[in-house]
Amino acid sequence: MHNRFVKNAFQSAWVVDDIEDAASLWAEKTGIGPFFLADYQEGVLVDTFYRGTPLPLTMKTALAQAGDMQIELIQPTGNRPSAYRDTVPVGRAGFHHIALWSSDVSGDIAHYVDRGFEVAASGSAGGIGQFAYIDTTSVFGHMIELVEDIDIIRTVFKAVADAAIGWDGSDPVRAFPGN
Repeated sequence: MHNRFVKNAFQSAWVVDDIEDAASLWAEKTGIGPFFLADYQEGVLVDTFYRGTPLPLTMKTALAQAGDMQIELIQPTGNRPSAYRDTVPVGRAGFHHIALWSSDVSGDIAHYVDRGFEVAASGSAGGIGQFAYIDTTSVFGHMIELVEDIDIIRTVFKAVADAAIGWDGSDPVRAFPGN
């Protein structure tokens, strides 16, 4: 039997209220960085659903690498319900999810749903690379994100990881590579 729980966890993510302040604080206090900012305005993420209902998803993110683990900071934008605000209320910062690479997002979603978990949110980054947040908070206290394991996403994340190698602490919050 294939064990879908055997995955490569690659990311830990926190929800924050101010992405630039949080990224600066993380870099200053932990030495992790540099952080790369991205702004996902409406339409960047497509085919987005929140708890089964089509709903736009907007946010700002900051990514940095800490050894083998990517750190993601997420600032939800707008006033719509979201998987982020399901676990971390406005005005607070908190751990949100661990991300797993998935070569079969639909199959992995079915695996979790078959075990009684709900899909909190799902979508695609610009039509390439599916993602889904599985609401596992009742068991783990946080969500699990499934990220489609495709070359373009790996390439972007490698650029973030490469920037951390030998980072001297300068310019701790930057525009995303390629922007």
